[in-house]
Amino acid sequence: MDRIVYDRMAAHDSTHWWYRARRDILADYLKRFGELPAQAKILEIGCGTGHNLPMLAQFGEIDAIEIDPAARAIASERLGRPVGAAPLPALPGVPRGHYDLIAVLDVVEHIEDDVAALAAMANCLAPGGKILIAVPAHQWLWSAHDVVNHHHRRYSKKTLRSAIERAGLKADKLGYFNSLLFPLAAGARLLGRMTGRDDSDDSPPPPVVNSLFETIFRLERHMVGRVPMAPGVSIVALARPA
Repeated sequence: MDRIVYDRMAAHDSTHWWYRARRDILADYLKRFGELPAQAKILEIGCGTGHNLPMLAQFGEIDAIEIDPAARAIASERLGRPVGAAPLPALPGVPRGHYDLIAVLDVVEHIEDDVAALAAMANCLAPGGKILIAVPAHQWLWSAHDVVNHHHRRYSKKTLRSAIERAGLKADKLGYFNSLLFPLAAGARLLGRMTGRDDSDDSPPPPVVNSLFETIFRLERHMVGRVPMAPGVSIVALARPA
């Protein structure tokens, strides 16, 4: 990712509506469907500045990987011990057959060979382990945001399921989220494209709007995985060995 993306993440990951509500949605999703053992061994790959680590740590003992040195330093401080730097798709040095949960939250789209990356993650799972995957949805929403984030693709439900299955996994509870705000997000992306003002800046909006968006997005914690969601900005799935 461009340096500016990590800088914005560090500045806003504790206040931006998207980060805050998404953490709550994913925590509820794991509580309902994760079926994790007590004191599960958990690995977050591509943890960025470590903003998801406290949320994931409530489910077990957490390790993390981040390849960007500056973001890794922030994440290590938050975690209280060093964060690793093993890159995908090979994950060198990551123990095989070890983790009950691997979280890749807006990471797989950064990897050119997503199938090889998912297969490597599968090899790191303990028996009964699973992978929590979140990715951006809809290739037609491609924008400057994807460019500065060095995305290789956005996914449909079909293409994500295909990548999971080609990696020797099966997908559970695969569906959209960030659906309630999807019309607004899609409209903004398309308008930016039409007017030539496609902007990669994802800094938070004014406080009142930020709070409103957070409230609306957080409502999805009661729905994701429970009911079929309308098309959304993102897709979530739990993958496990087939």
